[in-house]
Amino acid sequence: MTATVSRWREPSILPGFGLALGITVTALSLIVLIPLAALFLKAASAGPADIWAVATSPRTLAALKLSFLGALFAAAVNAVFGLILAWVLVRYEFPGKRLIDAAVDLPFALPTAVAGISLAAIYAPNGWVGGLLAPYDIKVAYTPLGVMVALIFIGLPFVVRTIQPVLEELPADIEEAAALLGASRWRTVFNVLLPPVLPALLTGFVLAFARAVGEYGSVIFIAGNVPMVSEIAPLLIVIRLEQFDYAGAAVVATIMLLLSFALILLVNLIQARARRRFGDV
Repeated sequence: MTATVSRWREPSILPGFGLALGITVTALSLIVLIPLAALFLKAASAGPADIWAVATSPRTLAALKLSFLGALFAAAVNAVFGLILAWVLVRYEFPGKRLIDAAVDLPFALPTAVAGISLAAIYAPNGWVGGLLAPYDIKVAYTPLGVMVALIFIGLPFVVRTIQPVLEELPADIEEAAALLGASRWRTVFNVLLPPVLPALLTGFVLAFARAVGEYGSVIFIAGNVPMVSEIAPLLIVIRLEQFDYAGAAVVATIMLLLSFALILLVNLIQARARRRFGDV
């Protein structure tokens, strides 16, 4: 019993373990656990029949499908291009580098409504980019593609800022050593550079995905919000709240919570396996 307690409570030169643990548990309960418990209780108040009806309705399934598949697609795109952007910012010096580095953080500071209006104006059929795509019958604004564009926009900084410190600590000598040993550029990327960066890349992917799943403000302006077509799950929750269907909104929110938790847990397991295989960076 004593050995178990000693392993659970790591020795420290600073006092106050009990107080710190109590404050941590209290804050976690007030901010996270109690609200989530209230959400589950509100959803359960709808009754099994109503819960099943809301969860399996075509409109709910379509909104959940767009939100989660769009978030996964956006996070995957950000993982690829965020890695490239972080690599360029770390490894190269060029005019305007500081400006580009600062622009990466714009989605953090920009109000979501401003981002949504800007994207809608640019990608609309009469916008700068939308006008160029219109002759080819490619529509971005007010379509599911517009939703994914908005999710990519708000998720990119999470990947770049997660990978950038890892790349800064990775010495450039290993690339030169790989080249001297005869490795091709692609082999250097996949066998030398990617393994130590992979845990951070997965972390950035999870953060971008989590941000995209619950995104609302920057999406509704460019999505068009057509039921069964371009309506996202957070908007469906707001619509049910406006209709005073609090239990139905709680059911949709609970489904989103459970799906998000399952997907994030899966990615975290993959990340833990990658850390064990390649070691902590």
